[in-house]
Amino acid sequence: MINTYFIPPVWERRLVSAFRLLCCLCLLSACQEDQVVPAYYGTVTGTVLDGRTNLPVANASVTTNPATSSYLTNAQGKFQIDNVPAGRLAITVTKTDYQQVSANVTVYDTQVADVSLVLTKSSSAIPTAPTRPSPANQATGQPTTVVLAWHPVNATASDSLRYDVLLFESNNVNATSLLTNSKDTTVTAANLKYGTTYYWQVTVRNPAGGSARGPVWNFQTASLPNNRYLYARTVAGNTDIYSSDGAGNNLLRLTSAATAETAPQLSPNRDLIAYASNASGQYQLYTMNRDGSNPRQITTLSVEGYNNPGIGYRWSPDGAQLVYAHYDQLYRINRDGTGLTLLATAPTGRHFRECDWTVQNGGRLVVQTVGQNVYDAELYLYNVDGSNPTLFLGNLAGRLDSPNFSLDGLSVLYSRDVAGFNDPGGRQLDAHVFIRRIDGTSTLDITANTTGIQGKILGTNDIQCRFSPDGFRVIFVNRVNDDLTPPEVWTMDLDGRNRSKLFSNAFWPDWK
Repeated sequence: MINTYFIPPVWERRLVSAFRLLCCLCLLSACQEDQVVPAYYGTVTGTVLDGRTNLPVANASVTTNPATSSYLTNAQGKFQIDNVPAGRLAITVTKTDYQQVSANVTVYDTQVADVSLVLTKSSSAIPTAPTRPSPANQATGQPTTVVLAWHPVNATASDSLRYDVLLFESNNVNATSLLTNSKDTTVTAANLKYGTTYYWQVTVRNPAGGSARGPVWNFQTASLPNNRYLYARTVAGNTDIYSSDGAGNNLLRLTSAATAETAPQLSPNRDLIAYASNASGQYQLYTMNRDGSNPRQITTLSVEGYNNPGIGYRWSPDGAQLVYAHYDQLYRINRDGTGLTLLATAPTGRHFRECDWTVQNGGRLVVQTVGQNVYDAELYLYNVDGSNPTLFLGNLAGRLDSPNFSLDGLSVLYSRDVAGFNDPGGRQLDAHVFIRRIDGTSTLDITANTTGIQGKILGTNDIQCRFSPDGFRVIFVNRVNDDLTPPEVWTMDLDGRNRSKLFSNAFWPDWK
């Protein structure tokens, strides 16, 4: 018997062979182990610097991409990132007031990659308010001219910061601008009031327009010095009023206008200073506080006349009124400018000039009258109401000036040129100071008693005399008789002894 076999077609045999091959490959693959790709790590270090100063920047924030952790730079501006996967790494640094900066670094296995990053100040950053004021906050006893200073924070010269400074006086909402858009970190505050609290504030701005206001600081000026002396002084052709103590310390310039302010007198109760000023074109009476503040005109009829450039006036003994000369008329006026009252009219052809007022013995006025020539002078006694004029001292050769009552009202102090020099221009050659009793029983030439080393220098005049507050000394002006040397203020005893110079370049003194 013949065995017969089935022979499949060719395509079927090829399909079976492919299937067997695939099975073998699968079995072979199943017998092999899985392969693991090795990991590689490195380290990144860096330094962050300020682009303007090249100084390290501390506490800057450091982040990465791919992300690791967040880091902060230390005091030296440095940071370190460990276990960073090898490859490309983006590092970003941020800090307030600076522009963000990024850098790329390649990390290799077991290697240290070092990078430096430079930060630039943000142009829109708000500057930090200044600190450390001078004078220190809440300082006391400061002068009336004080230099204000402050310190910028985290700034350099390249910042080009600008400053504004405002000053406020206590109980006054109006600010004074001391500085505007300036690079200076100091400014002078002048002409401040004594015993006053001042507040000040600094505003800082950067070139981009960012600004910050500093805290409000304050200081207090010293108390007003108890200056007992007033006088006028001419500097660079301008006459102003000053006060000081007897040693010339605590010197205060009380007026500073371009006009002439002269003949100061402190009120008997020491609260106001009266003076004459030609600010209106004529000499009028003004008052001001003892520190020179609050000047106020109190007359409308001028203090003028023959050789009377604002000097013919005097306080009443109680300080409530003033008596003053207006050409040939003598007036009384209240200290606030009210109550103007005509007291007397001078003899025909004469004007009133200097005067004084005593409350003793029922009250008296002593008034000088002058003709067109200043050496043509007489002294009259009046009742306080302007009645009962009595000739006290008639016209003598030489100028006669500056009558002033003694404390008891029984004597009058005055000056007279004993040389008898009748000069129409008013020059004197040898003026002395005299004391004469109002009853005419005695007359004492004080200057004549000042002989020897303490005596009056020949060729000088003793003028513009007044009794001291205690009544035992005289304050007066000594001046070379050519009137070219600046005048000086002196004192002496009632007997002419102990002459002592107080002030140079000073005249019309007052002592209370």
